[in-house]
Amino acid sequence: MSAQRVSSRSLRRLFDDTACHYDRITGLMAFGSGAWYRRNALQRGGLQEGMKVLDVAVGTGAVARAVVGIVGASGGVVGVDPSTGMLAQARRKLGIPLVQGVAECLPFGDGAFDALTMGYALRHVSGLSPTFAEYFRVLRPGGLLIVLDFARPNSRIGLGLGRFYLNGVVPWMSRLSSGSREAELLMHYCWDTLETLVPAETILAAMGGCGFQDTRRVRWFGVLSEYVGRKPALAS
Repeated sequence: MSAQRVSSRSLRRLFDDTACHYDRITGLMAFGSGAWYRRNALQRGGLQEGMKVLDVAVGTGAVARAVVGIVGASGGVVGVDPSTGMLAQARRKLGIPLVQGVAECLPFGDGAFDALTMGYALRHVSGLSPTFAEYFRVLRPGGLLIVLDFARPNSRIGLGLGRFYLNGVVPWMSRLSSGSREAELLMHYCWDTLETLVPAETILAAMGGCGFQDTRRVRWFGVLSEYVGRKPALAS
């Protein structure tokens, strides 16, 4: 399955069909370290207690669970996702408002949130600039943006190892553990999007072009990226 040939409708159907297997698959892929990493990454990015946060592409709620743990009872979290299947899974696990919608056209008012998070889904949006423009719009002045995503291996050896594991082992494990051909296809698709990932400089430039300041990208373990930016306190 080529990332370039997947329509938004087909991709949404693929996520719908694999939602019930998604947590098991991603847990296998990350060797069980995902929850620890997500919480630490969000805290490094500046997420704090009491913030009102929008989690875009909430999926089954992995990032949102970490956000809830950080912002606490004095904060608030809202999740948005285009997949009804993913939202159904998230509702079973999270006691937060969940809304169907896409990153490029968020169903929220201007300046509604203190922070916006997105985990491992920037590769699926139709365009960086429309997406970051929406993020800028729904954040209050001084609001925080944290995007977690994969990083394309730099070396030929790293790329080869990544292809072997993420495009070979992980899809096979996904099919074996779930019995789902769709789960296998989703993992192949995810590798395709990683292999063709745009450079970090392009993402940072798009963030800056939409008005975000103090933008930075931190790379972890060679395969993970953390993008952080802030809406100016006095937006023009």
